[in-house]
Amino acid sequence: MRRYETMFILRPGLEQEALDAAVERFKGVLEEQGGTVERIDRWGKRRLAYEIAKEKEGYYVVMDFQAEPPAVKELDRVFKLSGNVLRHLIILRD
Repeated sequence: MRRYETMFILRPGLEQEALDAAVERFKGVLEEQGGTVERIDRWGKRRLAYEIAKEKEGYYVVMDFQAEPPAVKELDRVFKLSGNVLRHLIILRD
């Protein structure tokens, strides 16, 4: 398995339960595909460098995980389908 890191920014107006559910959903996608999540770091609400979808703030989450490329592709697809994700980035770690 390869090591990856992803950062995603959620809409700031979400309730804490909705934020937790979104993070668990993304974690679940990886685990269903045979991946393992090593660390989830919630940075919290921060000001964006520029406006995204008329939002000036976002809730930042960084997740380190190990997975195979098809699992990463599925996670990317789920990020794109989710209406609560403003931006996301998945990178391969050395």
